[in-house]
Amino acid sequence: MHTDASLVVEFLNTVNVEEGTDLLEDPGQWREWAAAHALAANQAGEARAARDALRAAIGDPRLPGGRVDVGTRISLTADGPTLVADDVVGAVFAACTRLVVRGDWIRLKICPADTCLWAFYDESRNRSRTWCSMRVCGNREKARGWRARAAAG
Repeated sequence: MHTDASLVVEFLNTVNVEEGTDLLEDPGQWREWAAAHALAANQAGEARAARDALRAAIGDPRLPGGRVDVGTRISLTADGPTLVADDVVGAVFAACTRLVVRGDWIRLKICPADTCLWAFYDESRNRSRTWCSMRVCGNREKARGWRARAAAG
């Protein structure tokens, strides 16, 4: 997975619906997560608003979405212009912008399984992957559908 996609997916998955955990609820863990990515931790409320808006934008049905404005800057380096941010939210939005420019934004998806809702990056050739994992969520949903059809028939 590309570095930008990895950062975005990891940030989106700081909430785990299946386990009922949210890394942003623990200030120590949130600071550790940011430090592990060599970034400054935003205030939890700001990070949560950004995460929820991004998750809604890529398909999380639980969230209403909304507008989020993020400050970044453009720096001219030896490799050319680049988006720069010092904090997590800015870096994630800069990574999202690069994904949009490359045409890879549509590869960011949310697993449709109600008990999962895990964010993932679709690396399939035709961008048609639906489930975060066919072995887990996809298989579970297909089995559930088969049982429902068998009971109805």
